[in-house]
Amino acid sequence: MFTKELQPLSIQVLSSEKAQRMAEFFSFLGDANRLRILSLLAEKEFCVSDLAATLDMSESAVSHQLRNLRAMRLVNYRKQGRRVFYRLHDNHVLHLYQAVAEHLDERDE
Repeated sequence: MFTKELQPLSIQVLSSEKAQRMAEFFSFLGDANRLRILSLLAEKEFCVSDLAATLDMSESAVSHQLRNLRAMRLVNYRKQGRRVFYRLHDNHVLHLYQAVAEHLDERDE
């Protein structure tokens, strides 16, 4: 009979706390309007009124979603006079968006 002691795996297990935070993050992205906003911001920065017109949403609905996206650190903004322009927070957000979009496109092929 062959009896050899198994060696513990040298992989790092995701902590419960981080897993919970990630689950909340992905759950947050489960809103179609937020994803539509992110898809536009992946291309360039937009002001609220242009986002609203492009998405056929009210400015207050877009502002509400942008507030949520800012709270999750997915978007940043800059003020120019009375207008506020939004863009993706950083390249991590862009890469995440692009990776998911590419993954879904592969499935459709």
